[in-house]
Amino acid sequence: MFAGTRRRIVSIWFPRLATDRALRACPVEGPFALVQRLGSAETIFCLNAAAEAAGLSRGMRMADARSFCPGLVSRPARPDLDARFLAGLRRWAERYCPWVGLEGQDGLVLDVTGAAHLWGGEGPMCADIRARLERAGITAQLGRGDSRGAAWARAHFGDPAAEADLLALPVTALRLDPDTVTGLQRLGLRRIGDLAASPRAPLARRFGPDLLTRLDQALGHSPEPVTPATEPPRFATRMTLPEPIGLESDVMAGLTRLLEPLCAKLSAHQAGARQLLLTLRRVDQASQQVELRLAAPMRDPARILPLFARGLAGVDAGFGIDQLRLEATRVEPLAPAQLGTTPAASPDRLADLLTRLGTRIGLENIHRFLPAESHIPERSFLIAPAAFSAAQGGFHSPRPRPLRLFPPEPIMATGPTPPARFRWRAMPLSTARATGPERITPEWWLDDDSWRHGLRDYWRVDTAEGRRLWLFFTPQNPGWFVQGEFA
Repeated sequence: MFAGTRRRIVSIWFPRLATDRALRACPVEGPFALVQRLGSAETIFCLNAAAEAAGLSRGMRMADARSFCPGLVSRPARPDLDARFLAGLRRWAERYCPWVGLEGQDGLVLDVTGAAHLWGGEGPMCADIRARLERAGITAQLGRGDSRGAAWARAHFGDPAAEADLLALPVTALRLDPDTVTGLQRLGLRRIGDLAASPRAPLARRFGPDLLTRLDQALGHSPEPVTPATEPPRFATRMTLPEPIGLESDVMAGLTRLLEPLCAKLSAHQAGARQLLLTLRRVDQASQQVELRLAAPMRDPARILPLFARGLAGVDAGFGIDQLRLEATRVEPLAPAQLGTTPAASPDRLADLLTRLGTRIGLENIHRFLPAESHIPERSFLIAPAAFSAAQGGFHSPRPRPLRLFPPEPIMATGPTPPARFRWRAMPLSTARATGPERITPEWWLDDDSWRHGLRDYWRVDTAEGRRLWLFFTPQNPGWFVQGEFA
């Protein structure tokens, strides 16, 4: 990487990462532990120094821990928050060098080759790291070395105040699995120096190639790169104005200039904005936000710009707006569009219509029907938000279904065949033609109060008065009901 420069690695280990994160948010005096449930028992996931001084350790059952330390304060463990906290520490560590990667779930690795001289050397740089982390209330142990394995070994098992002799460290410092460590200790190979002086062929036959790979990585004979974590792209643009503006047309003009680079960045990442946030800062340092939720991913400035008109109409510019910031707060993948000479496709026009309606009544209030696998009339379809679901076909039934479906309404009739005359909704009706029956049995694996009468025999009844109704008869509990009406 740097010609003539020896590679140098710094490893940072956070032995109490989880508890340090929790105590920063809500400090606790005395013994403290984070608890996770394994099976039917609660065990200690991480603990602070006071809890360790009381004789507690990781993996201990909480019932035993309470007996050792009655004053122990505990909270549920949150590995997701710990991962976010470690990611924040990784971004902070980039102030020392640009090549920073994650080391497991509780550590960082820094390739400081060619960067330590900016801090006066490795010693002052590591001292600055320790001091800043200590002021932040974060426990950390640092290790340095010519390889990633050597730095990790010194951070976990070496003297924090000095660069310990790598060969004098235990074989556990080679990042081996517990069974391999136990087997080496039984052979009397307790330190890395003992392992390095032993014949390699018998070790490879007995413990496999991973043992020698870890040894060579620690000694610097085998390369082990440091891969920095990549930051997700941030889709945001900002414009600071030399003179305040207050007219809606001026804001729309500025928004046009913000949309073009934002959509270009979205196109470069083959993504589309699903939710946009426009922040308008006034000269009095107050700000207003206009949120636009789109019915489909978009990255076309000409389509997005008119959709902001309704939100900008209610903005109070005060004494003027001097800064505009546009951010795509929610982004979804969007494949490149097919070029052609035809006008905009109907799905795009439908998405624009849904967006305009959604700005008035909310996208969640615009629904569409989707087919469902059920022979029960009430369950043969689903109602889903149109903006968050795709249109589907497949509405097929072996028998005709009514255009309107409503809860069953009882009518006065007897016998298993449709009555010649009956009253429905205070209207006297007479049967002109009846088609059926179509027997539908309830789905026994689902509990539905409306189907507790058992199976149903459905009839399509054409009345002399012009009504075309959907009636059913319940043989198990005799009765007639009207449930739908055909066109």
